[in-house]
Amino acid sequence: MAWTDDRIELLTKLWAEGLSASQIAGRLGGVTRNAVIGKVHRLGLSGRTTTSRAKTPRTRRRPAQPRNSAARPQLRSHGNTALKPAYDADTEEEVVVLPAAVPELLIPRHERASIHTLNESKCRWPIGDPGDEEFHFCGRHSGTQTPYCEYHSAIAYQPAQSRRRGARPATR
Repeated sequence: MAWTDDRIELLTKLWAEGLSASQIAGRLGGVTRNAVIGKVHRLGLSGRTTTSRAKTPRTRRRPAQPRNSAARPQLRSHGNTALKPAYDADTEEEVVVLPAAVPELLIPRHERASIHTLNESKCRWPIGDPGDEEFHFCGRHSGTQTPYCEYHSAIAYQPAQSRRRGARPATR
């Protein structure tokens, strides 16, 4: 696209009227907003003091203050957020809810898998400390859709309802 004298004259007129670079580009056609801005700078057209935007500042909404916030206990986490303390609203004593201990599945030595023997059909549940010589993976047969066997899938994937039972009900 070439800047002809007619197009430059129209650009100057529209710029003086206070149109934005996008609006001018739309009226001229075949030119981008950035091309209009570049041409305005090369022509040395003065910056405008008036804009097409409203001059009144927007009023900011303040977040609604929770009603009766003194009656609700403040929840604070200590350490791992998965083990957040639960509060009894009546006594306001701290009650820590710990997950139930799950007995580990005993896997015969010949079924255990190392990092070298894992494949898509074996359970990838790690057992033990990776720094120990006894560290291994479950190695039992897993489904094609999950990386774990049936036993370890039940531990890894909890139903949505049981996770939400401990959640606080939403207040209105």
